[in-house]
Amino acid sequence: MFKVKVMNNLRNRVQLIGRVGNTPEVRSLSEGKTMARINLATNEVHINKDGEKVTETQWHNLIAWGKNAKFIEKYLTKGQEVAIEGKLTNRSYDDKEGVKRYITEIVINELMMIGNKK
Repeated sequence: MFKVKVMNNLRNRVQLIGRVGNTPEVRSLSEGKTMARINLATNEVHINKDGEKVTETQWHNLIAWGKNAKFIEKYLTKGQEVAIEGKLTNRSYDDKEGVKRYITEIVINELMMIGNKK
């Protein structure tokens, strides 16, 4: 039987390995918090029905706070390969025309540089 504590660690957990797709956007907020925003590209390669190798890229919006944001500001650049672990979040806002927009983001809990810049 699994302990509840162990099962809670599996809820809303995202793990990705990919390449940073943009220069990190880092902000110092008025409350003294630091926030970083990056895009991460992950690739899947498969063979299609014609026997051709096909690469599909997915883009993910990532947010980091505090020490993770400062690490991103200091070390990450566009093209850097990283591994991240975080949680999936959703939010909404009204744009300039009053249309409600929805955004899905991953809030980074841990990250690690794993490769060289491409």
